[in-house]
Amino acid sequence: MSLAYVALGSNLEQPADQIRAALAALATLAGTRLLSQSSLYLTTPVGYLDQPDFINAVAQLETELSPHQLLAALMQIEAGFGRERSFRNAPRVLDLDVLLYQDTVLDDPHLLLPHPRMHQRAFVMVPLAEIAPAQQVGEHGQAAAIAAALDCSGVIRLEPSA
Repeated sequence: MSLAYVALGSNLEQPADQIRAALAALATLAGTRLLSQSSLYLTTPVGYLDQPDFINAVAQLETELSPHQLLAALMQIEAGFGRERSFRNAPRVLDLDVLLYQDTVLDDPHLLLPHPRMHQRAFVMVPLAEIAPAQQVGEHGQAAAIAAALDCSGVIRLEPSA
């Protein structure tokens, strides 16, 4: 079994409900257990700004799936929720990203691990730091220290984790 962290985001069609449903879907993946989940966070958009705010969270999984199998399963969940990829940073009903997978470092056309921009994104690092403050993020340091160094003014905790 391998430990993995997945980022969840939504800003369309009742985004908080989408995230809760996506967490439930993660818990049903074959060979996978949902170990913990962060609170839900209201966050301002990054990149393309002319869109609604997001709801974000991070989940900690224990999985028998390989990194690529996990990515494929996440893309299947997204498709089941009606995810459309119209343009980069577009509004979306659901976005699922593999952030970390054990200590795996991977650089291929389909998957980069650790996620290459996660350490720059408060909407990822704040929820990750909530559930795994000591988690090492590549060569960037521990999650809590990274989150503390970011501008977190656009990240508002909505509800405690379950």
